[in-house]
Amino acid sequence: MPSFDELRKIAGCLLLVPTLALLSGCTSIGAGSLTRDRLDYGEALASSWKEQMLLNVVKLRYADTPMFLEVSSVIGSYQLQSQLNLIGTFSSGLTPNLPDTWGRGATLGAAALYTDRPTISYTPLQGDKFTRSLLRPIQPAALFQLVQAGYPVDLIFQLTTRAINGIYNRSSRPMSTRRADPEFYPLLDALRRIQLSEAIGLRLERRGPDEVSLITLRGSKLTPEVAEDIRLMRTALGIQPEASELALTFAAVPRNSRELAMLTRSILEVLIELGAGVEVPGKDVEEGRTAATPPSDPEEGARDQPLVRIHSGSKVPTDAFVAARYQNHWFWIENRDFRSKSIFSFLLLLTSLAETGVAPQAPVLTVPAN
Repeated sequence: MPSFDELRKIAGCLLLVPTLALLSGCTSIGAGSLTRDRLDYGEALASSWKEQMLLNVVKLRYADTPMFLEVSSVIGSYQLQSQLNLIGTFSSGLTPNLPDTWGRGATLGAAALYTDRPTISYTPLQGDKFTRSLLRPIQPAALFQLVQAGYPVDLIFQLTTRAINGIYNRSSRPMSTRRADPEFYPLLDALRRIQLSEAIGLRLERRGPDEVSLITLRGSKLTPEVAEDIRLMRTALGIQPEASELALTFAAVPRNSRELAMLTRSILEVLIELGAGVEVPGKDVEEGRTAATPPSDPEEGARDQPLVRIHSGSKVPTDAFVAARYQNHWFWIENRDFRSKSIFSFLLLLTSLAETGVAPQAPVLTVPAN
């Protein structure tokens, strides 16, 4: 049977173990959660952004009102509370009535509380910001900056322009459907080859109070094929053969033969164009919920096909790239459709480029420090 001193040592060891555990639990939990929260919240924001964009494209197909809700801030707040109680009583035969016995007793209690209270702020896209982001046409200079960054010029122009120097693009919007002008698609092909040869560029110059965007065309060290593409481009756009710089402007037609006039679309126009190609259930068309998809023309080529293929059905595939539910139907983009995925992701980038001007001040949040 252990003596009183031995029992006291054992009690000291019992107290030391939970004390060390408590001290180790008092270390900061913020640093350890940084990597996890950053990746988890980033993935959640990206997924919700894609689903919101797809849902709005489908809603426009049904003549419904699009609604954009932005996440303006995400603040993670953590709280860790712990409590430990240990009470022990020991006797070593000093009790008068029990000279030959000893007694012992102990009470151990522990409690811990972990709280995760994230603060997420949402801002509806409306008013002036709605006008800047969705209704205002995309700046031509921003499109050429994307071209210089390596994005395919033919894809950019087919998606975002209505006309280039009076040559009009195809439109699939309801009540304004039209075929592309005969020169438009060959012009896109020529521009893509010129882009790959690095013979076209963008330069910004300040002339007086205004900043002017200039398109530069390299005229030397060109292969015969690229030189022929530049000649085709000049002829189609009505550009002077000797012009090495073109003033870039937003307009339907140029003022002279040294200007490149681009009539660009707004983000809302782009969404409506993509929504026109959404595959919808036949029952919805029969009941008048949405308009029928225009029948295909035998003379249409590959560029006349929908840029983003959005499918519909009662069940969504398990490996869909993005999916959204609308009016008891699922709409999705196939994960194996690389072209549709790429263009849809590019559309998300365009929404950031479309916003101009000074961003409004974010709301001031007061978060208690625990």
